[in-house]
Amino acid sequence: MNDRKSTLPPRRYLALAALAGIVAGAAAVYVRETGAGNGGATQTAAVQGDCAAASGTIAAIKPFLKGQVAAMNAVDTPRSLPPMTFKDATGKDMTLADFSGKTLLVNLWATWCVPCREEMPALNGLEKAKGSDRFQVLAINIDIGDDEKPKTFLTETGVDALGLYRDASMGVFNVLKKEGLAFGLPATMLIDGKGCLIGAMNGPAAWDSEDAKALVSAAVGG
Repeated sequence: MNDRKSTLPPRRYLALAALAGIVAGAAAVYVRETGAGNGGATQTAAVQGDCAAASGTIAAIKPFLKGQVAAMNAVDTPRSLPPMTFKDATGKDMTLADFSGKTLLVNLWATWCVPCREEMPALNGLEKAKGSDRFQVLAINIDIGDDEKPKTFLTETGVDALGLYRDASMGVFNVLKKEGLAFGLPATMLIDGKGCLIGAMNGPAAWDSEDAKALVSAAVGG
């Protein structure tokens, strides 16, 4: 079940998973309960109905939640997430709707989060291997301040396939925290092409592993 091609060996990821709990406590220092443009709107029955078809995708991915991605949990009921706003590298406001039609692996990270820093090259590897018009790794940085620190980190570590997406307001984290999806960093959500949440996890994983690639293939549908 161990994948020797992953960026870090399994024992290293176990240690990082334990460290993520410590980071969760540290993250609380930075979290605010408000965030411009990131409200927790109540979902309507119509929206929930739009996600009913995602139950089939959830059933399809369950056999692949193992090995290096065993910490990913399929949700019991697929649902749309409340509105969340973040910015691209040009400063343009973005939402998950801008990626409609793509299965997304949404990952929240920060430069001060040690497990995040270790995980980013693996996410980069997954995007290079599986990125297409049907799938994208959407890594959203939540450092406060300007773009300099995250941009420097991506350059120095050779993370060149993910692009820079940011939310310096912590609004995205706060929305996902209220949804019970983000307890610390890194936090990762698997979202289908209609914007429906189908899986979530807290803590790092070997995203460049064969287990992760198989999970993505199942989520995309081929």
